[in-house]
Amino acid sequence: MQFRVGAKQTAKMLEHQRAIEVYVARDADPQMKDKIIHLCERAGVPIKWIDTMEELGETCGIDIGAAMAALVNEEE
Repeated sequence: MQFRVGAKQTAKMLEHQRAIEVYVARDADPQMKDKIIHLCERAGVPIKWIDTMEELGETCGIDIGAAMAALVNEEE
């Protein structure tokens, strides 16, 4: 499994039905969160909430904060 990090990449993975689960930081921009939540609901993809963007960045293995990320299969 690997992460696709950022709002654009997360939306793209949802639209292409490649996301297994989506991680969203509670302190992310509300408009971005609303869009991703809507896409997740439409695609039936579960959301895992993370307290801060910094914590989500660490979860994804990057040195900066992340608002959201999609978990996808590596082979795709």
